[in-house]
Amino acid sequence: MIETDAAFFLDYSATVRQEVDSALAACIQFGPGCPEHLQQAMEHSLLGPGKRLRPLLVLLATEACGSLRSRAMPAACAVEMVHAYSLIHDDLPAMDDDDLRRGRPSCHAAFGEATAILAGDALLARAFEIIVGELQPAAVAVACCQELSKAAGATMLVGGQQDDLAAEFSSGGLDQLESIHARKTGALIQTSLRLGGLIAEQGDEPLQALTTYGTKLGLAFQIVDDLLDADGNQTTVGKRTGKDAGRGKLTFPGLLDVEESRRRAVELINQACQALAPFGSNAEGLEALARYVAERNH
Repeated sequence: MIETDAAFFLDYSATVRQEVDSALAACIQFGPGCPEHLQQAMEHSLLGPGKRLRPLLVLLATEACGSLRSRAMPAACAVEMVHAYSLIHDDLPAMDDDDLRRGRPSCHAAFGEATAILAGDALLARAFEIIVGELQPAAVAVACCQELSKAAGATMLVGGQQDDLAAEFSSGGLDQLESIHARKTGALIQTSLRLGGLIAEQGDEPLQALTTYGTKLGLAFQIVDDLLDADGNQTTVGKRTGKDAGRGKLTFPGLLDVEESRRRAVELINQACQALAPFGSNAEGLEALARYVAERNH
């Protein structure tokens, strides 16, 4: 594609994000059994401003495989709930200690630590309830539950976060850093794509292509995230910048320098786009999203 990649993606996402936001809002209407303070905390974290990158990946992957994105909306919502839960917990003082998220107070800053923990717990549980209750056929729902639970579990997202905490003020190298982020960030990105492929029911070859794309995209996304923390503008980024260096975290700019990190991110994005060749023009949206990730400033 050409220079209009980012514009193409932004036009697409402007429409589809409205669909996602409406579906997310409907998913967390629990009724009188849910305390109002907890409901407000969940809405604050799930429905606030955000890129909706992971749900868009689910929907775009389904479309790349020739299926309707409406079939994949429950899985798209579930992935965003897992992502929101992880951000709530990551922001806690015991973890990354962030009081700002997407330009607003993080969940614990707005509602207190205890309610933030419970809001994250409730979103995680609701994600799997949505998949089981709304995805059809049942075999696809089971496969999606297995994919998402593994991505969110001890060897992937949670394990990556644990190793990230353990690596603070350590002298780890590039292999360790890539391992952390392949799990902490990349696993949920890769799984979003695989969920879209599973729902389309097109077999192993498309799934493998989506997996390769997701692996490259996930690592590029984290490199860009590290770059934004290193030299981004707090107002634009929507959270405190410069915090990684202050906490002694392993980062790509810290290990490779800024220019080499940028070069590596671009190379990974190009490799991600090359993996989409089997889908032809159906993958236009996924390619545009990848180019947008390379150019993002927040």
